[in-house]
Amino acid sequence: MSKNQALTHHSSLITIMILRSDIYENLKMALQTLRTNKLRSFLTVIGVVIGVWTVMAIASIISGIDLSVRREVESFGTRSIFIAKFQPGLRLGRLTREERMRKNLTYDDALALRSLPAVELSVPFLDVSNNFFGQKINVSANGKTSAAIQLQGTLPDYERAGTEIVSEGRYFNQFENDTNQQVCIIGSGVADSFFPFTSPIDKTLEIGGNEFRVVGVLEKRESFLFGGSNDQQNSVIYMPYNVAHKLKPNSQDVFILAVARPGMMDEARDQITDMLRVRRGVHFGQPDNFGMATAESVLDQFRAITFGVAIAMVVISSVGLMVGGIGVMNIMLVSVTERTREIGIRKAIGARKRDILWQFLIEAMTLTGLGGLIGLGIGWLTTLLIRLIVPSYVPIWAPLGGIIASVAIGLVFGLWPAWKAARLDPIEALRYE
Repeated sequence: MSKNQALTHHSSLITIMILRSDIYENLKMALQTLRTNKLRSFLTVIGVVIGVWTVMAIASIISGIDLSVRREVESFGTRSIFIAKFQPGLRLGRLTREERMRKNLTYDDALALRSLPAVELSVPFLDVSNNFFGQKINVSANGKTSAAIQLQGTLPDYERAGTEIVSEGRYFNQFENDTNQQVCIIGSGVADSFFPFTSPIDKTLEIGGNEFRVVGVLEKRESFLFGGSNDQQNSVIYMPYNVAHKLKPNSQDVFILAVARPGMMDEARDQITDMLRVRRGVHFGQPDNFGMATAESVLDQFRAITFGVAIAMVVISSVGLMVGGIGVMNIMLVSVTERTREIGIRKAIGARKRDILWQFLIEAMTLTGLGGLIGLGIGWLTTLLIRLIVPSYVPIWAPLGGIIASVAIGLVFGLWPAWKAARLDPIEALRYE
């Protein structure tokens, strides 16, 4: 290394050390100012606190629900296709006249889909659960009665779909289905409710005045969104299709679960669409008069909605941050006025414009940064409370984005007061009283 290079390197090291020293001293001065005016500083950054807290709270709710939905939908298998009279998934708004006039899917529709080359399995489900207009079907056992249990009629082939796992006992078999035997498989919630201290296997449940023998108990599924007594994921009873139809002869609410062969999801969807259009008399050029979805499409639909909520979250939090930023600008302008003589003295002993500028910028960023940290703390506590009601977790981007945004607010809104302080004439500043 030449002598000139060594001097240049040494000069650079000295400059870096001076800059670090300046930043450290400015940070100490900023903290001292905040300690001197605690209440005023806190009131100034309330908007920043609210903005960061909003980001944390809403991000935790959206992320938690997204995770819950993804687990729930994916538990039905990545090759599953859901077919219903209306479009499966979340729905906003009223049914159209065309939708209200649609005819129901049928048991025969489900069996017909089995002949398609790309379809591995097709199973119908008949929902005979209680509804507003339907007859009331009670489930009773051991002195307890409930009318809030999902009652589904299906076929033994449902076991092959792999979406429900039997933890105790077995599925009902083909012989029991063909001979219309009154047997059933119950969810873990039903087992815990009616048989809390004993095995339900071979015990009887009274469903709609008929005795059903329990042959299997399903593995507990993770609660979707809200758990507790309203956990519909585990409060379910499956029985043979025709037996369910006898319980409620006027029920026509048929849903079909189809499973595509490996690597043939697109072909399965096209073939199912073509067959159902023919069977349901849909003319060329007319839209489908049935709904079909996959796990991926349901997730995409849900995420489109949560994206809108996330945008609203950004707008709400931005309002809080803007209010906080305006408060910071105001208080920093007041601070510049109050400390005019101090600025004059610093300039008189050699402080440059850049030094004064950074002094007030760091003070503003420290103020909003501390507000951001307070918002993060309150946000963490809020997510713990939210977790008691709905699944939630805090994605890493939420606290990082919150603290970066809060510091950036201090930088942006502190720039004008800092520039005003840096441009003060030292002579005039020393005369200021």
